[in-house]
Amino acid sequence: MSLKMAREHLLYSLDDNLITEEEFTLLHDMNRSSNLDLPYKQYTPFNLDDMEDDECLAEFRVRKTDIPLLVEALGIPDEFVCEQRSVVAGTEALCMLLKRLTYPCRYSDMMQRFGQRPVPVLCMATNCVLDFIYDVHHRRITEWNNTILNPVALQTYADCIQQMGTPLDNCFGFIDGTVRPIARPGMNQRVMYNGHKRVHSLKFQAVAIPNGLIAHLHGPVEGRKHDSGLLADSGLLPVMEQHAVSPAGHPMCLYGDPAYPLRVHLQAPFRNVNLTPQMMAFNKCMSEVRVSVEWMFGDIANYFKFMDFKKNLKIGLSSVGKLYIVSALLRNALTCLYGNQTSTFFKLDPPHILDYFSLVIYSLSSAYVN
Repeated sequence: MSLKMAREHLLYSLDDNLITEEEFTLLHDMNRSSNLDLPYKQYTPFNLDDMEDDECLAEFRVRKTDIPLLVEALGIPDEFVCEQRSVVAGTEALCMLLKRLTYPCRYSDMMQRFGQRPVPVLCMATNCVLDFIYDVHHRRITEWNNTILNPVALQTYADCIQQMGTPLDNCFGFIDGTVRPIARPGMNQRVMYNGHKRVHSLKFQAVAIPNGLIAHLHGPVEGRKHDSGLLADSGLLPVMEQHAVSPAGHPMCLYGDPAYPLRVHLQAPFRNVNLTPQMMAFNKCMSEVRVSVEWMFGDIANYFKFMDFKKNLKIGLSSVGKLYIVSALLRNALTCLYGNQTSTFFKLDPPHILDYFSLVIYSLSSAYVN
């Protein structure tokens, strides 16, 4: 018997004088749910065909005609089965995640779009598709992705950067760290506090390449860690020593801000006290193109504003790091579909979305539908 039916039977019992008013009050209070009794059944079920293209773009950041392509590229299964056996169609579950990330909103605010789905189901379905995208695709940006970072591609990126008038002819991308504010944690506040930004935060390290993609992302780490420590933890330099070479075998490098050390595969601005005109010209030219990595961080926060609302980012209550990594993956997907400011700036088109997500591990899909 449901809680609602039990409370109705109490009313019938009181009306038939089977229980007293005092007993009714006591039993009624004992059978009170802590969940809000929201009228989700008054809404119509989700139907993508009923939505206009502008609605999809505003609510999901993806055009209506491109949602099936995104579903195919990500390898989203036909349906997700939640922990309490609720079944949600794969496309609907992906739209739930996109709706959740696009703008800070409560699950109850999503009921009007995903009608007849109660809040717990919306929450579980969103987490299911979040876990699926992370498990299947996170290695595309958390590890060295040879699909977009092979020697031929690296040389293409370096040529595009050099065409912008930069003095380096072997720089294929830019590296930087970002501080993502979070809600003040109940424990380990000092560890998460970033003194420079004066916020409790998580930090990520990203590599941006001229076609507008985030090629590598490391994190999350505690907010107080320095960029140089983040670089050491990521293990990126040893990997670049193995893989970051041109087709001719010459070493390729990343360019970072003054916080990074100078290495064969990592360059930074001149930091002398007395800079010569040539040094200042070098710093100026490289700074004008290095700003593209900041555009990447801005794109994630602007397109998925949920990640910019720190009051909802609570360590221990939600997977904040996983949310950011999945947002970065979805930002790469949008770049493949529509390009971005970086790809326009360097005049280099990103790969097709099916090419970028070409190696899908379909064997993992069964864990989400059984």
